Amino acid sequence: MSLIFSGIQPTGNLHLGNYLGALRNFVRLQENNDCIFCVVDQHAITLWQDPAELRKSTREVAAAFIASGIDARKHILFNQSRVPAHAQLAWIFNCVARMGWLNRMTQFKEKAGKDRENASVGLFAYPNLMAADILVYKATHVPVGEDQKQHLELARDIAQKFNHDFGVEFFPIVEPIIQGEATRVMSLRDGSKKMSKSDPSDYSRINLTDTADTIALKIRKAKTDPHPLPDSIEELEKRPEADNLFGIFAALSDQTRQDVLAKYAGAQFSSFKQDLADLSVQVLGPIGAEMQRLTKDPGYVDQVLRDGAERANAMAKPILAQVEEIVGFLKP
Repeated sequence: MSLIFSGIQPTGNLHLGNYLGALRNFVRLQENNDCIFCVVDQHAITLWQDPAELRKSTREVAAAFIASGIDARKHILFNQSRVPAHAQLAWIFNCVARMGWLNRMTQFKEKAGKDRENASVGLFAYPNLMAADILVYKATHVPVGEDQKQHLELARDIAQKFNHDFGVEFFPIVEPIIQGEATRVMSLRDGSKKMSKSDPSDYSRINLTDTADTIALKIRKAKTDPHPLPDSIEELEKRPEADNLFGIFAALSDQTRQDVLAKYAGAQFSSFKQDLADLSVQVLGPIGAEMQRLTKDPGYVDQVLRDGAERANAMAKPILAQVEEIVGFLKP
């Protein structure tokens, strides 16, 4: 049985893209694997966060895991900062990874922008902490999207170099989990831009905490073009707003775009949008309602995270102790 590690940053509104691209896949993975799910609050502070908002967002992301169907009793759910071994192993990996490797990380270049000199050291060394997140449990598999593939490759490089430098076969060479065709959810207001929690228009995204009425309203107001729905994949791909809505429908109904096209080709957007609204409410409505309930009970969410952290610490501490022995740290 595989040991899977994955995490989500607590940086504000989770939306439909987070659900289809991550949470839904996590729920499916837990059926036949041992899973460790982490709210990566230490990663979040590589960019400045308001402390009160960080605490709120940490609980909200934990609630999203639970509401989406993660079984926190069978698997482990915790927030990263409760397990010191993550940061401790990250420091060792800072001394294993090479500057040249980190200089090639495209995500750092994108987030730092032109003013790299003012970026935090944490943002630069972020991939080393991600490697520690995974390897402190000797996880064997990690589900990855396009934006994290390069970081996982770095984790593999760090594991290999550590093993080589110290003449051991200690860390596994973690494998990526690519789950079929990627679900890339775009903005409801602009089909050329990815759905984002930072978009100033709330109508650009479906938040996981949205009510059923709000979900339906946002689908009805989603940008479209004046033509009937396309009758071929080739035409669909030339019309970004239509393509996005078809992709959402396909993902929520576990169909392919071709399946959806076969049913709606040539129809008007009005009837398609109504069906999409009904489907979205059916799938997302219960998740939003449960998230609302959980966020009103922070004591329960905190207890889930505490319990998860105890179990995570029990796994991580002996592995870290072995690493420190291999490295040569003198311990009592």
